Amino acid sequence: MTTVLPNVPQSLAPPASSHDRILAAAKRLFASQGYEATSTMAIARLAGTSESQMMKHFGSKEGLLEAILDEGWKSMSNALVQIGSLSPGAKKLMAMLEVVLDTLGDDPDLKELFLLEGRRVRREGRMVVLSPGYLKFVGMVDEVLHQMKVAGSLKPDLNPEAVRSAIMGITEGMMRDQVLSHRREFPANYVDDDFRRIFALALQAMIAKPIAVKKDGNHHKPVPKKR
Repeated sequence: MTTVLPNVPQSLAPPASSHDRILAAAKRLFASQGYEATSTMAIARLAGTSESQMMKHFGSKEGLLEAILDEGWKSMSNALVQIGSLSPGAKKLMAMLEVVLDTLGDDPDLKELFLLEGRRVRREGRMVVLSPGYLKFVGMVDEVLHQMKVAGSLKPDLNPEAVRSAIMGITEGMMRDQVLSHRREFPANYVDDDFRRIFALALQAMIAKPIAVKKDGNHHKPVPKKR
């Protein structure tokens, strides 16, 4: 008698290869049942292949999770390339936020894994999944902030990496609470526009005030106080 997995279809529409079927099956199961509760046997069964084939492609269950997360970041690459020509500043960082919101909004399973499994500590506290795609995205944010620092548009007393951790931490935290609110009764009743407002306010607090410029292009000099 075949055991039916809860809330999961017994088969997937077959993608082009066993590699892609395994990725699709694992993403569905990890998101619906949790990483720890999902067995490699269940993944292989849903993908219509064998555990040995899964290990051949991904090496381990942890390798499979990393591959799923990395595919998610890679799916954003084209959109990120399109905004690459924007001048470094708040507008570019806001555009990068839009790419993340759009991608995760279109793929609820990926959103669950990014926010609930992607930062979970494993192997007795010695391992956190940091996929190449995620590290590349971090590097892109760091580059924008470094360019802003050099241009003087970031407050001079701020470390760009600290700013990156702050703005990405705010975004991840808000998204994670939103996911939790869908799973259980948790107060996170907000929408994407709320992400944009909070993100913009955080950036506003970290950006240096623009220097006033006269029409002839010269900087305004401070007017000495009368004695």
